[in-house]
Amino acid sequence: MLERLEMRAARGVLLCDGAMGTMLQARGLLPGACPEAWCVDRPDDVAAVHQAYRDAGSDIVECNSFGGNRYKLRHYGLEGRADEINRAAAALGRRVAAGTQHVLSSMGPTGQFMEPYGDETEAAFYDCFRKQALAFEACGADAVIVETMTALEECCVAVRAVRENTGLSVVASFTFDPQPGGGYASMMGVRPEAFAEAAVAAGAHVVGSNCGLGPDHMVAIVATIKRAAGAVPVLAMPNAGMPVIENGRTVFKETPAAMAATMRAMIEAGAAVIGGCCGTTPAHIAAFRALLDA
Repeated sequence: MLERLEMRAARGVLLCDGAMGTMLQARGLLPGACPEAWCVDRPDDVAAVHQAYRDAGSDIVECNSFGGNRYKLRHYGLEGRADEINRAAAALGRRVAAGTQHVLSSMGPTGQFMEPYGDETEAAFYDCFRKQALAFEACGADAVIVETMTALEECCVAVRAVRENTGLSVVASFTFDPQPGGGYASMMGVRPEAFAEAAVAAGAHVVGSNCGLGPDHMVAIVATIKRAAGAVPVLAMPNAGMPVIENGRTVFKETPAAMAATMRAMIEAGAAVIGGCCGTTPAHIAAFRALLDA
């Protein structure tokens, strides 16, 4: 049985995997289609992506469940299949992990706003995240990443829903943007240090940042989070640079070698779990593996 993720991260750097959505697009996922539904409808394709990252050297397999909450699935008329999809996502991760990788289920934002900023209640959000977490745990996940969050209230209620209803390790991760006056903040105005302090207080075992930015910006964000988080391990999963449009397609152009060079600075800034978000591939993860092995 694997040691808990946060305990391993406290002793050395762990390697997560890279992007899922862009990898599924390369396998035929059409614009406007539901990536998470592939866990049920095309499981072998999802498993192949997991396997490619495993072969590249990842220590953690991140499940294809980012938009598996009932609010997001409602856009596709799939809200009634949320439990089925989340269970399938965790089971696929467990199958590929084969007992030697951590199975990290992804829990993304609902896309809704909690009172007083919107119509949704804290109780409704809590119930949504609780059901996801229970499905993950039942089918083999040992950890959850509450990721790409921008609102502190939503992030913290998700962390609490996992901690209070399961034994899963919980990673909390925010997305930040550069600010005109300097520093970084989320779309909802949350600064990295405020996020880290609140997420740790809510019960997160690991805190960090993913998506939104490339690795150059994320070095400074990691350093800020590390100062605020104290002994709690920090995660960093940047995009493969900033997106550009070429021939009508969104592409990420940061090469594996260039990104790995910056990841060295990320580790020096305090990152204990590293990986990639949008645009990263198994080649990027293999470059990170080579960095860690060296």
